[in-house]
Amino acid sequence: MDVDPQVLPGCSFEGIRVVELLDCDEAELQQFFEQAPAYFIAVNGEPATSTEAREELRGQLPAGWHCSRLYWLGYRDAQGHLVAVVNIAADLLAAGVWHIGLLLVHTRWHGSGLAQRLHTDLEAWAVTKGAQWLRLTVVVGNTRAERFWPRLGYVQVRTREGITIGRQVNRVSIQVKPVGQGTIDGYLALVVRDRPGAP
Repeated sequence: MDVDPQVLPGCSFEGIRVVELLDCDEAELQQFFEQAPAYFIAVNGEPATSTEAREELRGQLPAGWHCSRLYWLGYRDAQGHLVAVVNIAADLLAAGVWHIGLLLVHTRWHGSGLAQRLHTDLEAWAVTKGAQWLRLTVVVGNTRAERFWPRLGYVQVRTREGITIGRQVNRVSIQVKPVGQGTIDGYLALVVRDRPGAP
C-alpha cells in the first residue's frame, strides 16, 4: 500500500514503510526506546523511563507554543519491526517552521545510511506541505548528534543554557536548515526567541 504523500512522508530506503504511531503503539515504542539507552543517557541523563513512550505520544508543547500538526512517524521493515521513529511539528513558533523533536534510528541500523535517507525524504515531504525551515535542538555533549546534523546543512542560530530534560540540565544548540525559499535571516526575523541574545 502506497502512502499518500499529502498525509505522511515516503521512504526511499528499500523495504521500509512509514506509518503514523498512535496510542495503540505505545508498548512497541516503549520497547524501541528501551533499546536505545545511549541516546537517553546523553540527552536525559538516564535510560528511558517506564512511561517514556506514553509521555511522548501524549506530549504537550511548552506553554504558549503552537503548531498546526504534530506527527509521530514509525519506520517499519519488511517484518513490521520499528527501525526508526520521528517526531515532527508543523508550523511550530511560526508558519513554515517544521521542528524535528526526535529522529532516532535503531542501533542495528547505525551506519546503514538510513538516517540520512530518512531525513532527505522527510525534508522533501515537509517542503511540499509548506516548510520553509527545519528546526531542531541538539544537546551539547551528544557527540553523535553534534556531528550528524551539520553534515545535513543545519546551522546553529543560538545556544540556550539550563534546559532540564529528564534528570539532566543541558546546554542546547538550536539549529536551523533553510529549505524551500527560506533563509537564515528570514527565519531570525520571524522567530525572535531564536535570535542570539534574545530572552
